[in-house]
Amino acid sequence: MDEIWNASAADIAGAVRRGETTAREVIEAHLARIDEVNPLINAVTVRFAEQARAEADRVDRLVRSGTGAGPLAGVPFTVKENIDVAGHPTTHGVPHFADAVPAADAPPVRRLRAAGAIPVGHTNMPDLTIGGNVTVSQLFGETRNPWGTIRTPGGTSGGDGAATASGMTALGLGNDSGGSVRLPAMYCGVAALKPSHGRIATDHRIGGQDPTLAAQVFPVDGPIARTVADLGLAFGALAGTDPADPRTVPAPVTGPELPKRVAVCADPAGLGVHPQVREQIRRAADALADAGYEVTEAEPPRLADVLTSYGTLITAEFGLRWPSIRALLTDESARHMELSMARQPPADLEGYLAATATRFGAQRDWAAFAGQYPLILGPVTTERPFDADPSDADAALRIMLGMRLCTATSCLGVPAVAVPTAVVDGQPLGVQVIGPWYREDTCLAAARVLESRFGTFTPVRAPVLDR
Repeated sequence: MDEIWNASAADIAGAVRRGETTAREVIEAHLARIDEVNPLINAVTVRFAEQARAEADRVDRLVRSGTGAGPLAGVPFTVKENIDVAGHPTTHGVPHFADAVPAADAPPVRRLRAAGAIPVGHTNMPDLTIGGNVTVSQLFGETRNPWGTIRTPGGTSGGDGAATASGMTALGLGNDSGGSVRLPAMYCGVAALKPSHGRIATDHRIGGQDPTLAAQVFPVDGPIARTVADLGLAFGALAGTDPADPRTVPAPVTGPELPKRVAVCADPAGLGVHPQVREQIRRAADALADAGYEVTEAEPPRLADVLTSYGTLITAEFGLRWPSIRALLTDESARHMELSMARQPPADLEGYLAATATRFGAQRDWAAFAGQYPLILGPVTTERPFDADPSDADAALRIMLGMRLCTATSCLGVPAVAVPTAVVDGQPLGVQVIGPWYREDTCLAAARVLESRFGTFTPVRAPVLDR
């Protein structure tokens, strides 16, 4: 294979299983690509070079023996700095956890390894995932967007978005609690899957402490890839129950065919949408209509209620723990959460409990809406990608409101796939497709239609980082 780092995960795994290349050659090519472009992009924080080579040799032995090397045989993947990889510190980007070395892999890392994939490095994230749409950490500095037209790759899984977009890895493993795999996908021109709550086993303990309610139900781990087919491969490996996470649901990966009806929502809650983003929604709606989907403009229910519930639960829990969290942050990295709590001050117990009830009622209404419209087509963010000063309150509000459909879907726990649709003025743009609970397959199928119409745009072969 020429330029192995340029190949899709599906092509890599197929070539390794057929003996057309070796897992060792794949890993060496990606380690060389990291050496070439990471000094410019700063997405990979730590290379797992020797361990990756050893694991590649193990995969090659399995291939030679004919015992089966897995559906992701030899596929390299990177892992966000807040997901455990055995033997490597899970730093969360801050000095306090610089020596926090886990003894075991987190469940999604373990499942990808079992499918034959090979972790090649950790990737950058904002301190403790608190940072809006930037990827800057105390330990590792700033990650740059490989397209070069803006600085930020999006957040908070920006390291994996930039690494995947630039060919340093075939797959990235990040997490999303309000758009954190989908925003980097849009900013970097790749695809991402935010799964249903309970679909993929996770372990989000920090320093051995279990998370509180909002941090239990909002964040989900999910893959970033350059093609929708690769997302599907990764999803097939990641989905399923695990004793380490009692929340996981034994739902089948595919379900019965649903009516091909799509609610198009270009401007959620009517708060405004950039014309270029609206145009991508229109193009995507036309593509789905041409593929046989019934496309109707319709807004999902109770968006304002869902957004208020999300903000209440987040700020109430952060407010209680903020003094201890704030001590781990710089003024800059604390600013995003401080602005959020200033806009929506932490609620009292009565307000907090009311927010849990509002969320539950909204889930019921969304389930009814999904009976009429199994899919929702909308923006990842209503704003065109832009660089923002984290201390700029107006810019922070633009980012938050722009991502309101991501926020709502994270609050409710439904699946979504972000997929690129164009490059405009040198910057990728895209959309997301949202489905009913545990029907990631319907999202992926619609995303494949969009990809077949619009193509793929990465890896970026010659990053231009002149800003």
